[in-house]
Amino acid sequence: MQVKSLNKLTPMGSYPKDDVTFLLKDLSNVMEEQETEDREKAIQSGIHYSEMLPVEYQPTSQYMELFWKSLNDYSRKLAVSVGVVAEEIFEKKGDRIVLVSLARAGTPIGILIKRYLAYVHGLDLPHYSVSIIRGKGIDENAIAYIARHHGTEGIQFVDGWTGKGAITTELKGACRKLQNDFGFSIDDSLAVLADPGYCAEIFGTREDFLIPSACLNSTVSGLVSRTVHNAAYIKDHDFHGAKYYHHLEKGDVSNEFIRVITDEFQYVKDEVKSQLEELRKSDSELSWSGLEAIKEIQERFQIRDINHIKPGVGETTRVLLRRVPWKILVRDRNDERLKHILLLAEDRDVPVEEYKNMAYACCGLIKMVGDQI
Repeated sequence: MQVKSLNKLTPMGSYPKDDVTFLLKDLSNVMEEQETEDREKAIQSGIHYSEMLPVEYQPTSQYMELFWKSLNDYSRKLAVSVGVVAEEIFEKKGDRIVLVSLARAGTPIGILIKRYLAYVHGLDLPHYSVSIIRGKGIDENAIAYIARHHGTEGIQFVDGWTGKGAITTELKGACRKLQNDFGFSIDDSLAVLADPGYCAEIFGTREDFLIPSACLNSTVSGLVSRTVHNAAYIKDHDFHGAKYYHHLEKGDVSNEFIRVITDEFQYVKDEVKSQLEELRKSDSELSWSGLEAIKEIQERFQIRDINHIKPGVGETTRVLLRRVPWKILVRDRNDERLKHILLLAEDRDVPVEEYKNMAYACCGLIKMVGDQI
């Protein structure tokens, strides 16, 4: 298997180099984005979502107010969740951890876990961010690169949150393929801050709440685009690709997001300890109950493609930011956690419907372009 050599790594992202190494091919000067409506039509006509990029704009003042408010509201909760996840990983793997975040929602979470383990345990851990794509798997060249430099025993995959578990399933399948094709024995567990889908082995909480980084796109993820796997740009020996958005540097809050959460670490030691104790007492079984609720929604609203159902606060936020929504389901309109969802839905003229029969706080339904659901 061909992989890039060390001296061919392309620095990418607006984070300090000690925080993360992106194992991505830089497509900044060779690939153009598509408008949301055009991209949605292409996806629904059969073109894979990873072959295109959405246009990303400077976030509006309204979105930024929402981001700062949610960061202010949830910074302590996030710091506790980071601490819980980090301690669980440390308990499992000791000091041989190699953090591998799933770009790009996982990238800031991987940085926070790395920072926490440095702060509390004095560890200086490697952290890579790699691409995983639903329907295509993980970037095998990136994993081979990590294996060459660190082995595979310490790998811990990290993401932000779970929805219905599509990426969890993709990751497990990818690890089986890596074992069968290349003999890599890799722990396929996923560590996330929030697991409302009940499908991640390591989690900080199963509460469905807003992780503020879900409010924004590249401007809270190191100015890196979604990842790309398109044969026009990505050859067999390449890492998956992404763009660096220089034009959004003025609005970049990636490092400020990290700073605000890490500043809370000094205050959350006792909360982390008590939450870990509660988790050990509770049932951490992977029930996949979120997926069962999604199947009920699919039947109730006669949605042909289950991938058009995006459950949870994080995924619903992303539907409103970068897809073409049909409607938003909320369990309780008065839920404080959903203020930004209602704001974004109003901004995009998307109907909101109360739907009580789900564990998630909300769920985004994607519109069938040129058709009715």
